[in-house]
Amino acid sequence: MSDFLSGGFRGFRQSPAIRRHWRSLAIFLALIGPGIITSNVDNDAGGITTYSLAGSEYGLTLLWTLIPITGVLIVIQEMCARMGVVSGKGLSDLIRERFGARTTFYLMIVLFLANLGNTVSEFAGVAASLEIFGISRYVSVPFSAAFVWWLVVKGNYKSVEKVFLFACVFYLSYIVSGFLGKPDWSAVGSSLLKPTFRMETGFLTMAVALIGTTIAPWMQFYLQSSVVDKGLKEDDYPYIRMDVIFGSLMVNVIAFFIIMLCAVTLFQNGVKIDSAKDAALALAPLAGEYASWLFAFGLLNASLFAASILPISTAYTICEAFGWESSLNRKFLEAPQFYGLYSLMVLLGAAVILLPDMPLIRIMFYSQVINGAILPVILVFMLLLVNDRRLMGKHANGSVMNIVSWLTVAVLTFLSLAMLAFAVI
Repeated sequence: MSDFLSGGFRGFRQSPAIRRHWRSLAIFLALIGPGIITSNVDNDAGGITTYSLAGSEYGLTLLWTLIPITGVLIVIQEMCARMGVVSGKGLSDLIRERFGARTTFYLMIVLFLANLGNTVSEFAGVAASLEIFGISRYVSVPFSAAFVWWLVVKGNYKSVEKVFLFACVFYLSYIVSGFLGKPDWSAVGSSLLKPTFRMETGFLTMAVALIGTTIAPWMQFYLQSSVVDKGLKEDDYPYIRMDVIFGSLMVNVIAFFIIMLCAVTLFQNGVKIDSAKDAALALAPLAGEYASWLFAFGLLNASLFAASILPISTAYTICEAFGWESSLNRKFLEAPQFYGLYSLMVLLGAAVILLPDMPLIRIMFYSQVINGAILPVILVFMLLLVNDRRLMGKHANGSVMNIVSWLTVAVLTFLSLAMLAFAVI
């Protein structure tokens, strides 16, 4: 009997189908990174603040928007990943080749300013989260800036990616915080599956903000550049696509728990907040001290994570646009423009936080306005490139994908214009 069982077990272990599954899983785990990291970085200080405000001001009524937002994010990120593995080039490199140096130059100026504003907001998140624990920004910000600079400049792509993937795990603190809030899951499910829409300025602005904070222009450049820098090829496409899908789902699950937690605690108790720091402090008497600490820790992790990625994204984008060396696998002297731009972004982002009387809220707000304004433009460039069969061959968009993609562009254009209109009014 034992011989029969052991023989059967050996047969099971040697099954070709089982071996193929294990091999596919091993390849997937080796290739994941760009999609998961890109999506999760977007849950940065500005994103967490937006989700906190959505839950505290409108309760559960905006939860349903995360479903279409997830679909749109998957569509956009998949196109970038596909262009990266097929062309072997970053997005700004392809834009320069197709649309010329002049167009690329002006686009790079706008992206640099928008990303600088976003980087400032990340260091503001670092300062705010550690002030909750009694640490002055004059200590936390310089130390954090030095840490993220050292991490990237002294590492290589593999080592930096491992640290970033590890940082993604700490977003789970928001899920734990959500359960500590003891929500009414039947009400949560009802709000998620029954869309509510109000034709009023505040509600529409918040809906636009949720989309804008989840789909940012820098993400497309960073994802495609990191796919290229990691050395992924056309044969790896099925795995990077799964990486993108998993990352897009993960980022919106975290957003769901942040909105839900603030809805069932702050909104239900009429607590008004202005930032993610306010949300963390207000949670203590409502959901317990542990929920408050986890929320604050999540803000710190997200801010440090994004303070590393946004300058990298800027360096990738600008260096590719002008044909300079751009890789985390190069040393400082081998890619001086790349690491110089990275260092400049970190230095300026941290320095602004330490200046007295800086209008940080305005900087954060207008950087998001710029993001919203240029996002549809970036998407048009992407769609023209991904439909170029000389570049993409058999991997160009099909008719169904084009319908979905151009409809996405139309909706995002309308919402971006609405955001700008609301900003002016």
